[in-house]
Amino acid sequence: MRKSATLFLSAGLAVLAGAWNAGAQGDSPGLAQVVALDECDPTTFNAFAGPDFCKNVTLGAFTTLSDLLAGAEAGTPDPGWDFEPDTLTIKQGTILSAVNQGGEPHTFTEVQAFGNGFLPPLNPGSATSVIPECNGGFKSVAVARTRILQGSHLDITGLSKGKHLFQCCIHPWMRIEVDVK
Repeated sequence: MRKSATLFLSAGLAVLAGAWNAGAQGDSPGLAQVVALDECDPTTFNAFAGPDFCKNVTLGAFTTLSDLLAGAEAGTPDPGWDFEPDTLTIKQGTILSAVNQGGEPHTFTEVQAFGNGFLPPLNPGSATSVIPECNGGFKSVAVARTRILQGSHLDITGLSKGKHLFQCCIHPWMRIEVDVK
């Protein structure tokens, strides 16, 4: 009985693997995932931004708000706040899905060139110049449309061949380069 259950389970997994590969290589578009990560400290971020702003569930690897601001101003932002991977190559037609596994909101905004976001305290040296794609913050529909809340995702479709740059307009050091072939 145990041998046939193992054989049945192995056969089922093989069928599922084959179906997944067929879908990935067939006519349907592929899916590439980018993960937004952060280490916001719920105590210090929520005291500033309101209850439930930071919903971090990491086990103690927190960055306090003051540490995040100090690092950003010094031009040495916290490396735990990142898009992973940093670079990605995909085929044209692939759906690019940005998933927020961090504790606070981010944006996944396509930009012409990397630069400063809309919150000056998070720019190096607290620079006030903002790149055009981030101008206006969430008051701009174009920026608001790129927001990804904690636990949610944003799917990008129809990327043309070539290099595409994406960054968080809140935390401008969170960046990724996507090359579409």
